[in-house]
Amino acid sequence: METRKLSVRTMVSVAMLSAVAYVLMLIDFSVPLMPSFIKMDLSDLPALIGAYALGPVAGVLVCLFKNLLHLLVTRTGGVGELSNFLLGAVFVFIAGAWYKSHKTRKGAFVAAVLGACAMAVISVFTNYYIVYPVYAAFMPMEGIIAAYQAIVPGVKDLWQALLLFNMPFTFVKGMLCTAVSFLIYKRIAPILKGTK
Repeated sequence: METRKLSVRTMVSVAMLSAVAYVLMLIDFSVPLMPSFIKMDLSDLPALIGAYALGPVAGVLVCLFKNLLHLLVTRTGGVGELSNFLLGAVFVFIAGAWYKSHKTRKGAFVAAVLGACAMAVISVFTNYYIVYPVYAAFMPMEGIIAAYQAIVPGVKDLWQALLLFNMPFTFVKGMLCTAVSFLIYKRIAPILKGTK
């Protein structure tokens, strides 16, 4: 019976966090020194909190459900959501798995840095092989590269653009979610775990 209660509580918590993540995904904004089509949002924050409080699988489920919800309003034909899911899942799974065996403030920080680094590296490949080939069907690759060159004229190709712009951007996004999670986790975790 206790296991059933726990699983129901976990399911409710995942659903609640997914809804919050979906709303945060809708609130995106441009970032200085980045092409205008690259937007920042904090939708991985609820997934990270879920991964810390409920385990890495719960964090991945939050990433999945928020992207399934976002398909209802997609402007990318699902490609943006696929990329967002893959990157977010890597971030929160690694962070949640590390934190599960290192449950200290330092452990949470190391977990998030490891997750953000992995997400940043993988973003180069998901963008190169999945996202930008689809976008190139609507906007010529020369136009995409030109958007990066408007900021740094020396950018020669997509690989260079992704390494110079997208990889650091993705890392910063992960660390921004981490910073906010450090501010609110202690208040939210007991509610998710049912200890308050």
